[in-house]
Amino acid sequence: MSSGKVLLGVLAGVAVGAVLGVLFAPDKGWNTRKRISKKAEDLTDDLREKFDEFLDSISVKVDEVKEEVADISEKSKARATESKKETKTATA
Repeated sequence: MSSGKVLLGVLAGVAVGAVLGVLFAPDKGWNTRKRISKKAEDLTDDLREKFDEFLDSISVKVDEVKEEVADISEKSKARATESKKETKTATA
């Protein structure tokens, strides 16, 4: 199971627990709605932050793969050039 799925599950569980806790707490309706709204905003901000971190990590991985592909490509070109030179000298 990926860490992203685990994190999402944990955050969803926390959100549900927080909402249920506020709903069953003895308080006035307007105060309860205000608290639910605040919790929702906090959770949205947390999710947005985690998603941005996830995108950043994906971006880093993509950049690393691009660099590796470029290195492999350069090495392959160098080998091909060397092979052509060897072929020319062997046939000459």
